[in-house]
Amino acid sequence: MPESKGRKRDDYTPPPAKTDRKPVKLGSAPWVAPVMVALFVIGLLWIVVFYIAGPDIPIMNSIGGSYNALVNVMIGFAFITGGFVISTKWR
Repeated sequence: MPESKGRKRDDYTPPPAKTDRKPVKLGSAPWVAPVMVALFVIGLLWIVVFYIAGPDIPIMNSIGGSYNALVNVMIGFAFITGGFVISTKWR
């Protein structure tokens, strides 16, 4: 009966060293914190200025028609909400 040939195995190559990995960058981009704070401040100022001097400012007075107060408050809260959305990227 004929004998089967044995399989030739490749030489052992060790896995790459652990120092070859790139370090993970922790932290956020430098623009995140200033944009977040700016959106919070703009939203707060929009609401405060509307309640203090809204009828005297033509742009704020003409926005929204009969729903002027509601629309201006929603604009202010939209800026604040944008700040909260950006804050999820901050580390």
